[in-house]
Amino acid sequence: MQAPEPKNGQTPEQPQEERIILDVWLADYPFPTYDGRDFLAPLRERAAEFERTHPRYRVDITGHDFWTMPEKVARAAAEGRPPHIAGYYATDSQLARDARNPDGSPVFTSVEAALAGRTEILGHPVVVDDLDPTVRDSYSFGGELISLPFTVTTMLCYANVSLLERAGVPEPPRTWDETEAACEAVARLEGGPGHGITWANDGWVFQQAVALQNGLLTDQDNGRSAPAGTVNITSDEMLDWVRWWTHLHERGHYLYTGGPSDWGGAFEAFVQQKVAFTFDSSKAARELIQAGAQAGFEVAVFPLPKNAKAPVAGQPVSGDSLWLAAGLDDATQDGLLALTQYLISPANAADWHRTNGFVPVTGAARELLEATGWFDRRPQQRVAGEQLEASDRSPAALGALLGDFAAVNEVVTGAMDEVLRNGADPAKAFAEAGVAAQQLLDAYNARSGSGTPSAV
Repeated sequence: MQAPEPKNGQTPEQPQEERIILDVWLADYPFPTYDGRDFLAPLRERAAEFERTHPRYRVDITGHDFWTMPEKVARAAAEGRPPHIAGYYATDSQLARDARNPDGSPVFTSVEAALAGRTEILGHPVVVDDLDPTVRDSYSFGGELISLPFTVTTMLCYANVSLLERAGVPEPPRTWDETEAACEAVARLEGGPGHGITWANDGWVFQQAVALQNGLLTDQDNGRSAPAGTVNITSDEMLDWVRWWTHLHERGHYLYTGGPSDWGGAFEAFVQQKVAFTFDSSKAARELIQAGAQAGFEVAVFPLPKNAKAPVAGQPVSGDSLWLAAGLDDATQDGLLALTQYLISPANAADWHRTNGFVPVTGAARELLEATGWFDRRPQQRVAGEQLEASDRSPAALGALLGDFAAVNEVVTGAMDEVLRNGADPAKAFAEAGVAAQQLLDAYNARSGSGTPSAV
């Protein structure tokens, strides 16, 4: 009988049952790559390449909705089978730190501790020292890199250049006051859009706005020196942002497209030229530029406008980082570490940017893109990296870490929805929301024991 053909990098010398399985859970997204493939297709290609180089291993990649990743990992850990690597969304970092096995041991271990100062693993250079400093600090605690940054975005402002030129606005606004003035100029256009600006009522927007004003969302240095015990959504920075937003809405400049997190509605309003400005992810740069071109207008990309009366810290990153399971045997752990270093090698990190628009996570990847003329042809996609370089990397700029962040965000966006839809007083709405947010954090800390330092 003829032997079966090798599959997934398997060789006749390495039978399937003898291979070491690397169980990798990654956040999957509903949008395709720029060339129309499944979102995770490039990573499955990298996994197949890794298998061919290392036939001892089999890489099993499964995609999961990023919102439910923590719950799925918790269930798997309770059953004694947590994944070897799990991709957690940035605001779920505290959940990953607090995740526990049935015996109380941490599900995950520190990536830096596992690397143990090595410069190469299974022939793959260790490149974590070349990570963008802001990105590295975002996933470090006490100076130690806990998880591996992989999918990175920040938030940018997008403008319809054609509308701004018609309105006599010579350059993109850099401050809140300049943004309002630009909206007023657009409003005076004969036959112009009904509103000047839109963005989604989403927790990420609030995080960006507070950080840009050097504000904190929690105690304990935004939860970065010790687990957060207090959440503050009534700070001066938060309320200044909410009042400015409300003011734009009352003046007819801000278009509220729908309920909380209506990113699609804001995107379409911009593309349909119902507004001149929108805030969106840096990942959306290519899509917005192409959609604008198809609609007949040029799109400018630039940093979010700032409160000129407040000191600027920086903007938190978003996206996923890869968390490494604790307690693995050396062969499995080394295979995983080698795989992760391969995924963020210069060529592969640059390819991840080219196929999906995410910020290149290492300096070498950015240099490779520069050397090939990528950014010269697409200067708009350079802005996100420049914005991260401008960060002061303080706790405010890196963003908050706290338990049940997703639920806290829902409370915040719910309060803003009341302000925008029903004319609620911002201070009162956010004071009530602040009580609810604190109750959520208290309940989380009681469940998780997060009042004591996390294991990782």
